[in-house]
Amino acid sequence: MRFTSPDAMQRYTALARVAAQTVIGLDFDGTLAPIVENPEKARIHPRGPGVLLTIAAQVRGVVVVTGRPARQVVALGSLDELGTAFSDQDRELQVYGQYGNERWSSRDRRVIGPRPPHGLASFLGELPRILRRCDASDAYIEDKGLAVAVHTRRLPNADTAFQLLLPELAVAAQRHGMKVEPGRHVIEVRAPGADKGDVVRKLARDLGAGGFCFVGDDLGDLDAFHAVAELRDEGLPTLLVCSASDEESALVPLSDVVVSGPDGVLTFLRKLAADAAAS
Repeated sequence: MRFTSPDAMQRYTALARVAAQTVIGLDFDGTLAPIVENPEKARIHPRGPGVLLTIAAQVRGVVVVTGRPARQVVALGSLDELGTAFSDQDRELQVYGQYGNERWSSRDRRVIGPRPPHGLASFLGELPRILRRCDASDAYIEDKGLAVAVHTRRLPNADTAFQLLLPELAVAAQRHGMKVEPGRHVIEVRAPGADKGDVVRKLARDLGAGGFCFVGDDLGDLDAFHAVAELRDEGLPTLLVCSASDEESALVPLSDVVVSGPDGVLTFLRKLAADAAAS
């Protein structure tokens, strides 16, 4: 765990003091779950459920904010079972999936979300031709229902394929009224509109947050980081935490705290819970 500046250390101390009014927002892949070659095999870190329960006892809310479908994250993170433990502690666990288009909570246990965007089917019809043109026909395609993600991680030319595909998919997405969201060896095409920044603003408002901490690892978390920075400018105690990796460093310059992957994230959360209890 590394503080990026003396000011960052002061922000951490200030947040610990108002932990009872603080909302904790967390990405899933690369933050709570280690990155794996096959997205379907991702699982929450073994220490994850216990640490989330520990921090939940000290804060106003714990929310997973992810690009994955909410139902998928609930399954991969064993969050339905964890939600029962949250309820036993009179706490609520929330999941905002697909960048805020879907919502699940441990209280009602159902996913609420819109229908797939109109342009998605036509984009999918064009996708195989784009993959062939970029020598990426073997890329793993993840149909998320409201979006589609093209993963290059398992390709022998993963970096090259990513760089070739990104502009091609961006043009095609625009043609079908969609937008592109690049990540760590993944390019997601989804409907424009909701993003993680919108979720941060909604949570701060709906939960009456007196503090906000967001933990992320990838480009898809930039909107959330910018929204938390806006809350900071408005006078709210905040903290930005980067789950660092060798693959992506865009969040590091914006962060107050840098940790090493999901293991570091959970160590940070446990420390925050202990410091909050002692404040």
